[in-house]
Amino acid sequence: MTWLWIVIAIVVVLLLVVVYLFNKVVRLRNEVNTGWSNIDVQLKRRNDLIPNLVETVKGYAAHERGVFEAVTNARAAMARASSPAEAGAADSLLGQALGRLFAVAEAYPDLKASQNFLQLQSELTDTEDKISAARRYYNATVLAYNNAIQTFPTLLFAGMFGFAAREFFAADEGDRAPVDVSFQPSA
Repeated sequence: MTWLWIVIAIVVVLLLVVVYLFNKVVRLRNEVNTGWSNIDVQLKRRNDLIPNLVETVKGYAAHERGVFEAVTNARAAMARASSPAEAGAADSLLGQALGRLFAVAEAYPDLKASQNFLQLQSELTDTEDKISAARRYYNATVLAYNNAIQTFPTLLFAGMFGFAAREFFAADEGDRAPVDVSFQPSA
């Protein structure tokens, strides 16, 4: 009879451990989802700011059609992105297009002094900072979640319950290249 109680106690303890680990992984998965939602909110905010910025610049530099098309196409790619990898690639394209847009703006002193342009530029900079913070949070939660489901003892049941590793929000290859800084005027 004593052995029966010992076996029951061991089974109960094992069940409690599995429930604890399961709940821990669910909490981590929810944090990952929250992290992705935070990125998504900031990307949407940036996408909402971009048309206003483009229209402001268009008023001063209407002949820069290629730059405006590049920004519009990159913005559309960002809106279509459904995974961290797709969002990372689209984000890189959008960053390059916005860089060209700001380069165009540099050629127009009246535009650079425009209060509307300065406010939009400031809001975009603030949004970029928030996107960066959201990415760091998301990647930290993905790391904790992936570690939890890929380490013992959780890995024994994680796959069984449908927990799968998540991908990190990574920089595109172009974002890893060194920045070329030149103080020479362009010819």
